[in-house]
Amino acid sequence: MKLFIHLKIGSVAAGTCLILAATGCGRDSVKVYHVDASDAASPPPTVAPAAMPNGLPAPDNSGQPTLQYTLPAGWEKKAPTQMRVASFGIAQGGKAADVSVIPLAGMAGTDLANVNRWRGQVGLAALPETDLATLAEKIFVGEMPADLYDIAGTQPGSGDAERILGVILHREDTAWFFKVTGEAGLVEASKPAFLAFLKSVSFGAPTAAPAAMDMSQLPPSHPAIGEMPASQPAMSAPAGDIPAWSVPADWQTGQLAQFLIAKYIIAGANGAQAAVNVSSLAGDGGGLLPNVNRWRGQLGLAPTTDADLANLPTVDASGVKATVIELAGTDARTGKSAQLVGLVLPLNGQTWFYKLMGDADVVTQQKDAFIKFVQSAKYPDAH
Repeated sequence: MKLFIHLKIGSVAAGTCLILAATGCGRDSVKVYHVDASDAASPPPTVAPAAMPNGLPAPDNSGQPTLQYTLPAGWEKKAPTQMRVASFGIAQGGKAADVSVIPLAGMAGTDLANVNRWRGQVGLAALPETDLATLAEKIFVGEMPADLYDIAGTQPGSGDAERILGVILHREDTAWFFKVTGEAGLVEASKPAFLAFLKSVSFGAPTAAPAAMDMSQLPPSHPAIGEMPASQPAMSAPAGDIPAWSVPADWQTGQLAQFLIAKYIIAGANGAQAAVNVSSLAGDGGGLLPNVNRWRGQLGLAPTTDADLANLPTVDASGVKATVIELAGTDARTGKSAQLVGLVLPLNGQTWFYKLMGDADVVTQQKDAFIKFVQSAKYPDAH
C-alpha cells in the first residue's frame, strides 16, 4: 500500500535550504502504509507572518501540489509546519537525525550558495563554483533529476561528527530541498532508505494552504534566512507598483505562487500548455548568469558561463534593452520536450523577469505575442 499524505508545498523566498531524512537500509527497511484523508496531517493554523529579512514577505504555500510518497520504517512523523511541508525525526541507539522538506518558490539562491551554507553548518569552508559539479550525485526525486550532496564534518560548538544529505530539485519556479541532518553514522546508514524515499515521491494536484509561514520552524542548526548572501535581493514590487499590460485574449490568469507578480496559462492543441510568469527583484536580481542557469536547470540543461551570454539578443521595452533568452530541453516535471523564452528587463533600480515556458509548439506560436506583452507594460515609476 502507498502512503498518500497531502502536504502544503511552499513557495520560494530568497534563499534557504531544505530537508529530508531517511533511516534504515535496503528493501526490508521500508514499510508502506495507507493513510486515509481523514488521517492526513492537517495544515497548521494560520499565524501572523514572521518577519523576513531585507523586506521579504513571508513565504506563501498556496497553489502548490500535494506530495505523495512511501514512508520508510523508523521515521517518526511530525506535524508539518508553516515552514516545513514534511517533517520527521530519526532516533537509533541514542543517535538522532532530523528530516524535513521545505520548498521555496522564486529566487532560492544558487545551488552553490546553498551547498556552501550546508558546508558551513558542519564546519567546512566554502567551495568555488568549479568544484560544485564534482560533488553532485545525480539522483531522481520521483521521475525528476536532482542533485544530492553528501557533506560530512563536525557540529559547531560540540565538535561531534555530523553529516548532511542535501538534495536540490528544481521544479518550475520552486526549489525543493530534501535534507537529512544529524549524527554522522546514523545519517550515513540512512542514505539507502533516503534514496528510496526520494524515488517514491510524486506531486499531486495543487492544494490551498495558509499564506503565512512560521520562520522559527527551520531544522536544528539551519542558518537563518537572513544569512542569504546580499546578492540574493528581496522582491520589491508592492501591489501598487504592478505594471499594466495588454494581455492577449487567449491567455488565462493563473494561480500565483510567492514572488510571482503575474501568471498566465496558454492552452494549445491536444492538451498542450505553456505558462507566462512575471517576477521582479531589486537591483540586478542576483545577476543574469544565475537566473539563466536557473532557467536552464528547469529544462535539464547544464549551466552556462558569462562568456556564453555576451552576445544575447535584445529587444526594446519601456525605453531600455531587454535581454532575450531562448532555450530548448526537457521539462523536469513531465519529461517532455519544452521550450523557454525569457526576457530580463532592468528598469528603475529593479530587474523584471518574464518567462514563457511549456510545450514547444505553444511557445513557438506565442513568442511574438509574449514579446509584445512585455513591451506593452506601463510601469508606475517609468518616465
